[in-house]
Amino acid sequence: MATKTPAATKSNEESFDSAMSRLEQIVEQMESDQLPLEELLTRYEEGVTLVKVCEQKLTAVEKRIEIITRNAAGEPQIEEFEPEKKPVAKPRDDVSLF
Repeated sequence: MATKTPAATKSNEESFDSAMSRLEQIVEQMESDQLPLEELLTRYEEGVTLVKVCEQKLTAVEKRIEIITRNAAGEPQIEEFEPEKKPVAKPRDDVSLF
């Protein structure tokens, strides 16, 4: 049975904003061409973990949106979140794991 490393446990407890901030730092480091191969691999693994954390946080927010949607009269109304209707975010040119 695999045990969680302290880094993995820490990553699961991070906020979305701090995870995104760390991802941006990792991308900058990886793009700098200053890291040895082993460090690149370590940063890549950390980045993958952080991406999963962000995806989990976004899924939780989507579920909360379902719960707090209100009808025209202002009364709470549960509606299914429809991912295909959410706005498509423009890809950022300055953020990449590769």
